[in-house]
Amino acid sequence: MPNRLINQSSPYLLQHANNPVDWFPWCEEALLKARSENKLILVSIGYSACHWCHVMEHESFEDQEVAEIMNRHFVCIKIDREVRPDIDQIYMNAVQLMTGAGGWPLNCFCLPDQRPIYGGTYFRKADWKNLLINLAEFWSKKPDEAVEYAVRLTEGIRQSEQVIKMDHLLEFNQQDLISIFEPWKRSFDLVDGGFNRVPKFPMPNNWQFMLRYAHLMKDDSAHTAVRVTLQKMAFGGIYDQIGGGFARYSVDGKWHVPHFEKMLYDNAQLISLYAEAYQYTPDHLYKDVVYESIAFIERELTSDQGGFYSALDADSEGVEGKYYTFSKSELIDVLGSDAELFCRYYQVNDEGNWEEERTNILMRTIDDEEFSVAEGLDLTELKSKIKFLKSKVLAIRSSRIRPGLDNKIIAAWNGLMLKGYVDAYRVFGDTQFIEKAVKNAEFIIQRLFVNTKLLRIYLSESDEYVYAFLDDYAFVIEAFISLYEVTFDETYLYKAKELADQSIEEFYDSDTGMFFYTSKSGETLIARKQELMDNVIPSSNSAMANNLFKLAHFFDQESYHMISEQMLKNVCSTIKTYPSAYSNWASLLMLKVFGLFEIAITGSESDNKRKEIEKYYIPNKILLGGEKGTLPLLNDKWHAETKIYVCRNKTCLLPVKEAIDAIKQIDNPSTTPGVQDS
Repeated sequence: MPNRLINQSSPYLLQHANNPVDWFPWCEEALLKARSENKLILVSIGYSACHWCHVMEHESFEDQEVAEIMNRHFVCIKIDREVRPDIDQIYMNAVQLMTGAGGWPLNCFCLPDQRPIYGGTYFRKADWKNLLINLAEFWSKKPDEAVEYAVRLTEGIRQSEQVIKMDHLLEFNQQDLISIFEPWKRSFDLVDGGFNRVPKFPMPNNWQFMLRYAHLMKDDSAHTAVRVTLQKMAFGGIYDQIGGGFARYSVDGKWHVPHFEKMLYDNAQLISLYAEAYQYTPDHLYKDVVYESIAFIERELTSDQGGFYSALDADSEGVEGKYYTFSKSELIDVLGSDAELFCRYYQVNDEGNWEEERTNILMRTIDDEEFSVAEGLDLTELKSKIKFLKSKVLAIRSSRIRPGLDNKIIAAWNGLMLKGYVDAYRVFGDTQFIEKAVKNAEFIIQRLFVNTKLLRIYLSESDEYVYAFLDDYAFVIEAFISLYEVTFDETYLYKAKELADQSIEEFYDSDTGMFFYTSKSGETLIARKQELMDNVIPSSNSAMANNLFKLAHFFDQESYHMISEQMLKNVCSTIKTYPSAYSNWASLLMLKVFGLFEIAITGSESDNKRKEIEKYYIPNKILLGGEKGTLPLLNDKWHAETKIYVCRNKTCLLPVKEAIDAIKQIDNPSTTPGVQDS
């Protein structure tokens, strides 16, 4: 018989709907049952694409004997971390405090009042059974000790990442940036890319900071680290060489063996990163990655309505990576006489190149120029042939049983993907990218709002609402700001402002000068957290601080600037101690140090001039203009003739007609923006 999860809409919860475990979703019924029966709560958290979540389900949650122990002694609650990141945040913090590590599946045992007492991640079946029995006995015989420990642990959760509001004045300068970068660069892996640690995560925001640091600080070592990392990731098994798109991380130090799940948020950010890298240093590899990754998104993760789905599973047919890997004999069957060239190109051999016998993860070791010389082939001919052979392999692969799709449409991740499309359009000028971006923006506006409030999740077959968290607001705001900059349609910028004002009203904490992750009108949990540290996704607070900094310039609104400045002051000293976890904050610091160029382009040719401006890498700029507009900086700048204004610190240089002349104004350090426009 199905359990209560059968009525849920989350794909992850539905995966567990036929377990013999008497699962509850997170709900008042479950919490009341724990209190009334004085039972410990098991909070078990994961997500649909998680390989080890599947393993633990198969080993333990599908086992009748294990389920009977769980049902007898515990109230068991199953949670999709992507639907309820607020709950996941609290219990992940608890497990990290207890064990020094975290991950998914996350299993945390709590008192009937939700306070945690013990937890961990994946447990083998025998260990899990012993743990269940020991905890049940502990709660029965020593409840006072359990309560005492829960009190201390809950206090630790509430105090972790606690911010002290910094009231003293701070002057940011280039030495602050040097103090962040110089110790950090000692952790670079300049042979295989990324950092000197395993497993290796792409960490797009880290490398975005490095790109901008390399340009503004004129530091070649930062650019070298980015260049090596982007090439090695694009050549590695972490990148889907046949179908485009990146897996979540590499389990080894060479980007060879991926953890095969493919997440929307990773690919969205990596599209933005590779596009920005191409703008800085044009490299056809970067362009190929952008186009192939977008093709993957459109083929696998895009709804008919223009929303983006969350993820593809790591497993198919119960085997991790089976959909993506090939034996050499399979490729010979598909490609015939061309198979040997293809196999040399992608490092395929008879024995296989990873743990599965005779199975190969496709990857590259050298670039096309070097390979063409080694093979004695014309470069153009080689590229054309590999492209054709890839299409044949992709067609065969598409007939396999596909990995499971998580069809949740999450506001935050759609914001990241929308920005990915905008960044691709900004750099490559391909109209299909802006068309998809606008379609997604309209989807967000029409489908992800209820009574002017942003939703976390859109599921077409569900009428249940989960209202947005701070990251949803932050990344949708960022996306709408970016969309305005390439369309000059003020609808999107004013929508971003509206969402920023809602965020301040619902999430801002004046006592600390930071934003809570949860809304003041949301569910009360045992702790209300402030997400500060950048991870595989930038933190919601760092994203909001960057947004407010830009909106302050667009709308000449000092209150936004003051909040953003206070947020940066609060974390500034911490950035230097752990820069990889504060890279988005470091990017904001860089904007503060170098200032923000406001480039206003007005007139009938404004879009063409914008495209010309975008041929140059200017990471510390915003763009505004069009043929009409209401923004303060555009006052008195409307003329029959198209003009470009370079402004800074509320002062504009004399207008110019050509993009190259505006670039000269930006690049000339002796230029003083003190001459008012007329």
